[in-house]
Amino acid sequence: MKKTSTRLADGRELIYYDSRDDAVRDAVDRRPLPQVTTASEIRHDRLLGDSVAVASHRQGRTYHPPADECPLCPSRDGRLSEIPAADYDVAVFENRFPSLAGSTGRCEVVCFTSDHHASFADLTEEQAALVLEAWTDRTAELTQLPDVEQVFCFENRGAEIGVTLGHPHGQIYAYPFVTPRTERMLASADAHRKRTGGRNLFDDVVADELADGSRIVLEGEHWVAFVPYAAHWPYEVHLYPRRRVPDLLALDEDARTEFPQLYLEVLRRFDRIFGEGEPPTPYIAAWHQAPVRAPHRADFALHLELFTIRRTPGKLKFLAGSESGMNVFINDVPPEAAAQRLREVASA
Repeated sequence: MKKTSTRLADGRELIYYDSRDDAVRDAVDRRPLPQVTTASEIRHDRLLGDSVAVASHRQGRTYHPPADECPLCPSRDGRLSEIPAADYDVAVFENRFPSLAGSTGRCEVVCFTSDHHASFADLTEEQAALVLEAWTDRTAELTQLPDVEQVFCFENRGAEIGVTLGHPHGQIYAYPFVTPRTERMLASADAHRKRTGGRNLFDDVVADELADGSRIVLEGEHWVAFVPYAAHWPYEVHLYPRRRVPDLLALDEDARTEFPQLYLEVLRRFDRIFGEGEPPTPYIAAWHQAPVRAPHRADFALHLELFTIRRTPGKLKFLAGSESGMNVFINDVPPEAAAQRLREVASA
């Protein structure tokens, strides 16, 4: 992998990740952009104990542009975009409309490919491995920032999810606090450790799923994918490395090599859940990594959670009264049935 860092016209950082060592990245951003002045505010909710980012400047962000005006495509044929180069493998840049900015964290965009009409599932294993390298490198860099407490790599895919740009891409949020979801996992792991005399909660969850077997979707030598026992979403898969590690940086080479094989297969199965002729399945893919300074961060287990809000062809799972008002999920699809369906649609 070759990494090249440069600057866009407004001062934001742009980083190219190339599979070829001889790639030259000297294209200049020729757009007349003003310097970035965005900022966000973190407000603490005293009742719930969590935080909310207030970022009013995001109201003006780019919204569903036509394909020939996509800001994530390469700059070609006289049209200038966020990527000055005429082509690229993987590109990462600071978000022009960040939810977190200044001393309150950082937001980055990760472009998986220059092909506007592709998706992550269309990538080759080599391309997916390069994205994994980019996620890992950005995690390493962002955790060094003094105000960052947690790094979150994720992909939103599909208009139903709320995606405003159709180009295959994801994002990275570097939070200045530990997210509520992670705090709950850490608290559960701590309680489990005390209750069981030192056992690791994540290890036990994976072992229990493997022993039961009914919710296993796919197994490799170094990774396992399963629908969790208490899945919140209609179709939800958790992908864990068999050797527990706290973050992407700690993955060994064997796990890095196998990951693209399993993940691409899971994504392709997701697109076949609802049968032939159905549109691509909308999803969120979320990497869960240990916070930078958590007291027991070595006990945390890196894993990826993939889920869709589509529950059946043409119908979505809405977060209504119980989910939005009380955070109590009601799942219409039994996890065992979801796992069975994901096994049925395996690649030939």
